[in-house]
Amino acid sequence: MGKRASAMDGCHVNTFWRGRRVLVTGHTGFKGSWLCAWLRRAGAEVCGVALPPEGPRNLCVAAGIEANMVSLHIDIRNAPLLTDAVSDFAPQIVFHLAAQSLVRKSFREPVETFETNVLGTINLLQAIRATPSARAVVIVTSDKCYENIKSPWAYRENDRLGGDDPYSASKACAEIAAASWRASFFKAGGAASIATARAGNVIGGGDWSEDRLVPDCILAWQAGRVAAIRHPHATRPRQHVLDPLNGYMILAKRLCMQDAAYARAWNFGPAHDDIWPVARVADAMASIWGEAAAWSRADAQGVHEAEQLAVDSTLSRTLLGWKPCLSTNEALSWTVDWYRRHQQGADAASLMNEQIAAFVQRAEAA
Repeated sequence: MGKRASAMDGCHVNTFWRGRRVLVTGHTGFKGSWLCAWLRRAGAEVCGVALPPEGPRNLCVAAGIEANMVSLHIDIRNAPLLTDAVSDFAPQIVFHLAAQSLVRKSFREPVETFETNVLGTINLLQAIRATPSARAVVIVTSDKCYENIKSPWAYRENDRLGGDDPYSASKACAEIAAASWRASFFKAGGAASIATARAGNVIGGGDWSEDRLVPDCILAWQAGRVAAIRHPHATRPRQHVLDPLNGYMILAKRLCMQDAAYARAWNFGPAHDDIWPVARVADAMASIWGEAAAWSRADAQGVHEAEQLAVDSTLSRTLLGWKPCLSTNEALSWTVDWYRRHQQGADAASLMNEQIAAFVQRAEAA
C-alpha cells in the first residue's frame, strides 16, 4: 500500500477536488446535502442523483443545494434511467449515499428497503461498469451492517455481516453485493476502484428525519414539548456529519490513485471511549438548548433496535490518516448551535459553510 495519508490529504489543503467531476447519489438527503456543499466549496463539479426532496423540512431545499450543481431526480431502482444519468455526466468519482436509511421505516416497508439499498446499489455498480471515466467509487453503507452479537468490543471490517431488522440486513447485503461486483467486474486494469464505508449515526444541523434522536429532541423543544426517547440506555456511536464525510473524501482520493489495497471496507466511527448512552446525549443537548428543555422515556412499541453498537476505526486511522476532529460533546454543541441560529433566522447555507470552514481549520491543525 502506498504512503500513509494525512488527515486532510486530498480534501482541502491542495487542489485535488478543483474541477473533478463527482457524482453523489442521495444528494437531497441530510448527509448528501452536507457532502455536496463541501464538494462545491472545494471546487468540484457535482451531479446529484436522488428522489426529490421530501417533507416540509429538508436541508437540501433550505440550503439551496441544487442551485449550484446538476440535479437529477431519479429513483436508483430505475436501472435504465440511472445508467443514462451516470453515462451522460461521466464522473471521475462517485459517492453512493442514496438509501432508505430509517430502521423503523424498514419494518413498515421491508421490500422497498431491500429494493433501494441492495438493488439500487447493484444498479449503480452496473452503471459504473459502463462508464469508463469512473476512477473511484465510495459505497456508503452503515455500522449496522455487522451481525450484532452485543459483544463488548467494537466491530472490525472483517467481522461477520448480518442484521435482525430489515434495514441492517439490507446494508449487510449491499456490502456483500459491492464486494462481489468488485471481485467479479472491477479487477481489470483501468477499472474503477470500489470501496465501502461504514459509519455510525451522524448528527448535525438540518437533519429533520423521522425517528432520530437529535431531530426528535430539537423539534420537541422548539415546540415547547418534552422530547420522547425510546431507548435511553442504548449506547450507539454518534459523530458530527463532517467527520465521516472527511473520511469518505480522503478515501476517494486514495482510490483515485488506483491502489487496489484501498478497494475494501472501511469503518469511520468515534473514539471507543467517546460513545455515549442515549440518555447522556439527551441530557447534554437539553443543557445546551436550555429553556427548560426536558425528555421522558417513551414506549418502544416492540420494534427491534440495537442497544449496543460500536465500530473499530483503527484501519482508517492507521492507513488513511483519518480521525474524528470533533468530540461527541463538540458535535452536540455544533449541532444545537446550528438549529438554534437557524430558528432565529440564520440562513441554512451560510451556517453550513461556516461550520465546514471551521471544521477544515480544525482538521488542518490536527
